[in-house]
Amino acid sequence: MAEVKAKLRYLRVSPRKVRRVVDTIRGRKVEEALDILNFTTMASAPDLSKLIRSALANAGQRGGMDVDQLYLKSIWVSVGPIIKRYLARARGSASRINKRTSHITVVLDEKQLTKSS
Repeated sequence: MAEVKAKLRYLRVSPRKVRRVVDTIRGRKVEEALDILNFTTMASAPDLSKLIRSALANAGQRGGMDVDQLYLKSIWVSVGPIIKRYLARARGSASRINKRTSHITVVLDEKQLTKSS
């Protein structure tokens, strides 16, 4: 039994906003997480849903894994590069605008079935 990973890099959404969504699905079964993301209105929800489906496809390709027993073992958001832009202000000055990016990593694993004695 091995875990399956998928990564999404350079997502043009602030890591702070993505973490709000990630915290709601961490540790859940894959089907349950996808259902939650379908009804979430945050901008990062469709991208997270696509990333989880990609990890699910990776598990299917690997073989030997029961796709129905998969859960989100871990999911985390890292800070990507910040794109810097400038906005013209009064008297010829400028203000900096930081356009933040995110790197997201998903790890899926199979739920161990407990044997009752």
